[in-house]
Amino acid sequence: MDKDAVKEHIHIGEDGHIYTHTHDDNGKHTHKHIHENTKAVVNRLSRAIGHLESVKRMVQDDRDCSEVLIQLAAVIAALNNTGKVILQEHIENCIVVAVESGDKKAIEDLNKAIGQFIK
Repeated sequence: MDKDAVKEHIHIGEDGHIYTHTHDDNGKHTHKHIHENTKAVVNRLSRAIGHLESVKRMVQDDRDCSEVLIQLAAVIAALNNTGKVILQEHIENCIVVAVESGDKKAIEDLNKAIGQFIK
């Protein structure tokens, strides 16, 4: 990202506190997101990938459809639970900062992401 493309942005909260952050030319925040659970999320995803590979092998081995569906449901549940961890962390960190700084776009982006996540 071109440093000249970053624009500092100031919000004044309802309490009078001044919050400063930056946006790039596409309107995206350039603040560093805090991801405390990165290792746990990566581990969950790795397990889900391994489990999905097992389901793939089950299909290739012509295993019983009921068994495949049960294992596929387990993979879907694992991914949904991983998504919940990411969502919770996003709300507790990034959205708190956005609300404190009066950043309404972050809330709109979160609502859009939740809509996609729970389809």
